[in-house]
Amino acid sequence: MDELIQELRAATWTKSSRSGSNGGNCVEVAELSQGRRGVRDSKNPTGPTLVFTAAEWDAFVQGVKHGEFDNLP
Repeated sequence: MDELIQELRAATWTKSSRSGSNGGNCVEVAELSQGRRGVRDSKNPTGPTLVFTAAEWDAFVQGVKHGEFDNLP
């Protein structure tokens, strides 16, 4: 667990191109070891981070591409 925390602190975070430029609703993603991805709120970089396995991330990306989340409130 400590290794993951260190990896998250040292990671290079990229802001989503879909995030607003007005300071709201900003998401950042980082590539981690073992194909994992970290996702966090750019306004709270020391706050909680979601970590997805490579398979989970691939399933999410495929779902986005196929419109599975288009009708969410």
